[in-house]
Amino acid sequence: MEHIWQILIQFVFRVTFGVALAMGVTPPKLVTSGYYRLHLWVLLGLNTFAALVLYSQGTALNAPLADYTVTLGFAIGLAVASYAGSVLWLYEKKSAGQWLLFGLALTGLTTAALATPWNDRMSGLGLLLAMADLGSSGLLLGVTLAAMFLGHWYLNTPSMHLLPLKRLVALMAIAIVIRTLLCATGLALQISYGQPLEFLSWVFVGMRWFSGLLGTLMMAMLSWQTLKVPNTQSATGILYAGVILAFIGELTSQLLSVDALYPL
Repeated sequence: MEHIWQILIQFVFRVTFGVALAMGVTPPKLVTSGYYRLHLWVLLGLNTFAALVLYSQGTALNAPLADYTVTLGFAIGLAVASYAGSVLWLYEKKSAGQWLLFGLALTGLTTAALATPWNDRMSGLGLLLAMADLGSSGLLLGVTLAAMFLGHWYLNTPSMHLLPLKRLVALMAIAIVIRTLLCATGLALQISYGQPLEFLSWVFVGMRWFSGLLGTLMMAMLSWQTLKVPNTQSATGILYAGVILAFIGELTSQLLSVDALYPL
């Protein structure tokens, strides 16, 4: 049960990093401010949930008191910053709002690292791959979710230019390629130098690859082709499926990597 709470908390912070970064690189000249304001409320809710979990389950997470206190403080800070960002976008403070998004992304990544139960048996290479895993996972989750949010926003404001959504879909595909290369490296190293994977672990590895990587890549390609029509409503429906597949894949990856020497 301890691992489940750790995975959920870390997942929230990865999503916070990725969504804030994806919104930060989305040009506000081409997207209305309501997109940023509304989805900062989503980050507010997620980080409030993480703070409440840390507050209620902190003693059961088997973490040093100092680490627990710092992580809780960061979670509260992320929730407060998300609210402050939504106020900036409400009053059309676009430049300040973008800078806050980048700060939110950096803080989210830092908090995810603080919430990670680093394996003491990891080598230097394993630690490096684990850090890359943290960032690339958050990027994939955040870009996929932000693209779906933006696709939905086109239903509210159909006159917006399609370039921002196309950029996010392209970035989504790049993030999937990075994740595929990193997880393939981790899996090869785990097979070579780590403990042999049991049959059940291989079942989850298969689900992780077919759902979180190949399935998500297929959704990105289909979304790209649909935007050529263009049909933002259909592309948004495809991105909904992409979000579900990415969530399944990344949560499975986190579960598999808890006791592994390398990210899977």
